[in-house]
Amino acid sequence: MVKSGWTIELSKGAEKDFLKLDAGIRKRILVKLAWLSENLDILLPSGLHAEFKGFYKLRIGEWRVIYKTNWDKKIIEAHYVDKRDKIYKDN
Repeated sequence: MVKSGWTIELSKGAEKDFLKLDAGIRKRILVKLAWLSENLDILLPSGLHAEFKGFYKLRIGEWRVIYKTNWDKKIIEAHYVDKRDKIYKDN
């Protein structure tokens, strides 16, 4: 998926998480990822801490996408997709 020069890539783990979701949730997440790819240049994402240092979160209601950015190559790398109350515990 390419928008505004940013490419979104799913890690194998994120792809596995994503495929477990129902179609409606997947669509919401894809729409939000597309929005992120279009707006990342003007956003100031706040980094996560502890074991997720170097990662950022994308909030989609009760769902979260944990991602990294490769600023030089303009790649958003999604690593985890899950509900807010589980994502930080299971990974």
